Amino acid sequence: MNTTSNFKGIEKEILSLPIWKNKIEISNLDGGITNQNFLVKDGGTKVVVRLGKDILEHHVLRSNELISSKAAYDVGISPKVIYHKEGVLVLEYIKSKTFSPVDVRNNIDKIIFLLKKVHYEIPKKIFGPAMIFWVFHVIKNYAQFLRNNDSRHSPILDQLLGNCSKLENNSSPYQIVFGHNDLLPANILDDGSKLWLIDWEYSGFNSPLFDLGGLASNNDFSDKEEIYLLENYFNKKTDDQLILKYNAMKCASLLRETMWSMVSEITSKIDFDYNKYTEENLKKFNDSFKKIDKN
Repeated sequence: MNTTSNFKGIEKEILSLPIWKNKIEISNLDGGITNQNFLVKDGGTKVVVRLGKDILEHHVLRSNELISSKAAYDVGISPKVIYHKEGVLVLEYIKSKTFSPVDVRNNIDKIIFLLKKVHYEIPKKIFGPAMIFWVFHVIKNYAQFLRNNDSRHSPILDQLLGNCSKLENNSSPYQIVFGHNDLLPANILDDGSKLWLIDWEYSGFNSPLFDLGGLASNNDFSDKEEIYLLENYFNKKTDDQLILKYNAMKCASLLRETMWSMVSEITSKIDFDYNKYTEENLKKFNDSFKKIDKN
């Protein structure tokens, strides 16, 4: 939650944007854990204002978020960019329901369709420099950052990096598509007739298995639901090689989320319980890795 003084500073920044036609009303939108989001009412129009600068330790470049947001709008799956400047992104407001994990699991077919739009249609619309989001590189960078900043998690980093190497070996060779790379349920919206995908901070070229694994792990898919996801995404029956690669990439996505939270414990100024989030994701990662290691 923002303090009064912080909100006054944010309010002043939002008021200074040169796009308003009326006296505006500003309200906080919950959910952002790497940026701050606000709903702004300008007469009969509503927009979402996202405030957030580059976060280099997380490989977040707002220029990349902007490029991806525009491309996602062009293929009809994300809100229109209304205005942008350094640290500010203003988006069309979509009246919608934010998904929960249950909603995600109940709408697998629609989400598969949405993901194929991301993976295969957005690359046709990308204009400008495009990032690659390589989870194993991100994990190694996180480990170095945590060591450099005397993280409380430093004693387990060697073990995590050893596990990471096994996952990298098991997940190759790779198909490369364009990925969203942050498929939390809160990033999926339902307006009653179609689904939308928001928050393109981590977007970039990647293996499709990273998005599929992240979707499953972030939304508590059962084994049966995971098989359904894979078979209907790839339009074929699964085999041992696909399952091995998928489980390795899913596990890597859990490790990345865990280490993202470890870094955020040190750097983030947003009021969020990162310590608890780290512990939850570390347990999920360890449980997932044990299953892979047995096989």
